[in-house]
Amino acid sequence: MNGVIIIDKPLGKTSHDMVYFLRRITHIKKIGHTGTLDPNASGVLPMCIGKATKAAQMLTDTDKRYSVQMTLGAVTDTQDADGEILTTFDVNVTEEQLKETVASFEGEIMQIPPMYSAVKVNGKKLYQLAREGIEIEREGRKINIYKIDILDINLENKTMDMDVYCSKGTYIRTLCHDIGQKLGCGGYVSKLRRTQSGLFKAEDSYTVGQIEKMADEGTLESAIIPVDELFGEYEKIAVTNDVAQKIKNGMTLRLAGIEEGKKYRVYDKNSNFLSISYGEKENLLKLDTAFWM
Repeated sequence: MNGVIIIDKPLGKTSHDMVYFLRRITHIKKIGHTGTLDPNASGVLPMCIGKATKAAQMLTDTDKRYSVQMTLGAVTDTQDADGEILTTFDVNVTEEQLKETVASFEGEIMQIPPMYSAVKVNGKKLYQLAREGIEIEREGRKINIYKIDILDINLENKTMDMDVYCSKGTYIRTLCHDIGQKLGCGGYVSKLRRTQSGLFKAEDSYTVGQIEKMADEGTLESAIIPVDELFGEYEKIAVTNDVAQKIKNGMTLRLAGIEEGKKYRVYDKNSNFLSISYGEKENLLKLDTAFWM
């Protein structure tokens, strides 16, 4: 079994919990997730099985979409509802101020990762330092908030619901924290759901219960997306067995019609998916990622 399955990660479970769950269900050890979702977040989590684990980083490095509820009037140490409240504020803002402030975060911005995150500094994860009561200076990272749509504002309940479409590496917790700071009333994430990861949307995902049922019925294979289908935008080329062996030996080959800078899905004559390879000058085809092993 090789490919990708999209899990609708439930609240209270970690991304690693989903790895262990799939290992138990499939009896396959080689399984990886494609981007951490916090335990208090639910939603789309692509999981790579078998040879598809080689595509995990490619799937991680994709744009994301989230449905988020932000609560105004307080700052927490984790920037979400699970954290300890550090400060509270009166909420004296108008809907117009909320809309203007949220709009100011659209586009390319710098974001400082939160202390409660898996970012490593000198070999140690920030959340490990945070749990020891240590806070260190972090470098800002460039991210892109493509679009924020405000879905609902309830000033009586001090909440605002948003749909956020953003680049990889965006911390929605920090986005809400920063919006709250700019408003002067603080803010944190009270609900978070990932609705899209790259090409995969919520409607493509399966719940833990559905996956367990398919496994029991012997139909789980139908939910697995073959790894080569993840790269449908790349042109498909088939090669002879001799050429296939040379590719497996890591050789750069000269093939007619290869274009510089273009990526290809390479198959042998039996339609076995071999690799993602890319073109260089003078019709050269060079290996990018191997999938035959």
